Amino acid sequence: MEDFIQLETKILSCRDCKNRFGFIPRPILFGNENSKIVQISQAPSRNVHLTGKPFDDSTGKRLIKEWYKIDEKDFYNEDNFYITALSHCYPGKTKNGADRAPPIYCARKWLLREISTINNQIFIIIGKKAASFLFPNKTYEDLIFNNQYLNNKLTLVLPHPSPLNIKWFKEHPDFYEKRLIEIREEIKRVLYGNGK
Repeated sequence: MEDFIQLETKILSCRDCKNRFGFIPRPILFGNENSKIVQISQAPSRNVHLTGKPFDDSTGKRLIKEWYKIDEKDFYNEDNFYITALSHCYPGKTKNGADRAPPIYCARKWLLREISTINNQIFIIIGKKAASFLFPNKTYEDLIFNNQYLNNKLTLVLPHPSPLNIKWFKEHPDFYEKRLIEIREEIKRVLYGNGK
């Protein structure tokens, strides 16, 4: 098994995409090898690129306060969450101003190696791109509404909490009414025991 510290050092020093992005990449990782929950999303936002703090943006606030309903101090506790993504770096914008898709190159090079070095209890996957990369043969709805298993560990899939997903949320009211509640309860069970 690969050493966590050595691999983390390699990821944080990676600059493979500097020609692809047109700016110096800044890999973002958070957590330690014994974090209880590994959270895998798509890519850091521009604000996260600037601050170096994962989910330090409006999406993060919604995820932490409205979806997980936990304190920021619990989210930003390395013993609780290991936060990573398909692309460890902010990929920039397209010519039209939209977010660039996270380069799968990064995920293929680092992600599966990275998550195999962590002694976590559960995985949380955020967004369709991350879910499809890790579970390519399942539908998005199946991934979200049913428990999955990655590395033989319970894996919970969430849609991206972006307001741009409003159409999906309207078409799937049972996500807020039932599934998000189940996922929140599991997160709190892992973090606090029987809940908080």
